[in-house]
Amino acid sequence: MHKEQSSISQVRQTAKQTVMPVLLAISFCHLLNDTIQSLIPAIYPMVKESFHLSFAQIGLITFTFQCTASLLQPWVGFYTDRNPRPYSLATGTMVTLAGLVLLAFARNFAFLLFAAGLVGIGSAVFHPESSRVARLASGGRHGFAQSLFQVGGNAGSSFGPLLAALVITRNGQSSILWFSVLALAAVVILFNIGHWYKNHLSELKKNPPPHHEAPALPRRTVYVSLGILIALVFSKYIYLVSLTSYYTFYLITRFHVSVAASQMYLFFFLGAVAAGTYFGGPAGDRFGRKYVIWISILGVAPFTLLLPHVNLFGTAALTVIIGVILASAFPAILVYAQDLLPGNVGMISGLFFGLAFGIAGVGSALLGELADHTSIIFVFHLCAFLPLIGFLTAFLPHVESGQAARR
Repeated sequence: MHKEQSSISQVRQTAKQTVMPVLLAISFCHLLNDTIQSLIPAIYPMVKESFHLSFAQIGLITFTFQCTASLLQPWVGFYTDRNPRPYSLATGTMVTLAGLVLLAFARNFAFLLFAAGLVGIGSAVFHPESSRVARLASGGRHGFAQSLFQVGGNAGSSFGPLLAALVITRNGQSSILWFSVLALAAVVILFNIGHWYKNHLSELKKNPPPHHEAPALPRRTVYVSLGILIALVFSKYIYLVSLTSYYTFYLITRFHVSVAASQMYLFFFLGAVAAGTYFGGPAGDRFGRKYVIWISILGVAPFTLLLPHVNLFGTAALTVIIGVILASAFPAILVYAQDLLPGNVGMISGLFFGLAFGIAGVGSALLGELADHTSIIFVFHLCAFLPLIGFLTAFLPHVESGQAARR
């Protein structure tokens, strides 16, 4: 018995020693991955003009990228829950690299769609397994680990518009190729993370940690709760995609700013999203994830409702506030869902990352169609009401696996 306890203690000690290096590395790779992804919407104003695209075609590019990732991610997660593939992280990033190269040399709309689809496939492989790595390296602080992992991705998303303004807008579409260096760096780092992942899984098989019983909830309660979480993700990501895909057009149409200036405003918004992502996980660990979900979805409604009625300065300020508050929801939602269905980390991660991509993709296409038939300003007035769906949070049970559960 003493020997068994000593082995378990050794495994725990190893995890504690590796938690921050692994978490920081996987978060940095998430930053690189999502920087590359964010180049797609960041170049929309340029390709819209050069390829003479409609808003509906712009939405279709996002739809292709987002839905490719959306459809594949749950299946990748389901498969890797049962058959972990440590080196799939590097492989997925190689596919993203291929899409990036094609994006740089695309000469028609069909090639743009194909390149966006490859980037989506790379994301589908990357996200479920990298989320699992973050949880394995969390040391039990699941919310913190997911926040740190996701803040890397959101920080990367904010860099895309800035880099597009500084590099691509000035040097043209082919300069996208310069960002292949980021993908190559991610491949190298992820290959090394794959080594750690493989060795960590081997150690856990030899000395499995004590099993913690999950809260016993009726199956119907679990399914209803998942449905509510999906509705909340719908609310969050439809609103977010209205900004990530069409904020630049809104600013150009309403306030007559330049393309470069609109991308800088988008950078500020996405930077706020990155900052807000960090707070949701640790707050959920400490106070309970349901409270964080409640505040971050419904609490943003007053600001979204006010946004279409203010001047340029007010718009910029409100989008920063909205980004910080709304972004804190996803880490809490993801870990809450993982607690509902323990033992299915990859599938849940793939499902919710996939939903995020898919909802955003469908939403972008529909909002583009709506903007073509009405106006981009009308779209922002309509989307302002989406956070009111946050009232559904009241029907979620309290399900916690960490410190908050013991309070």
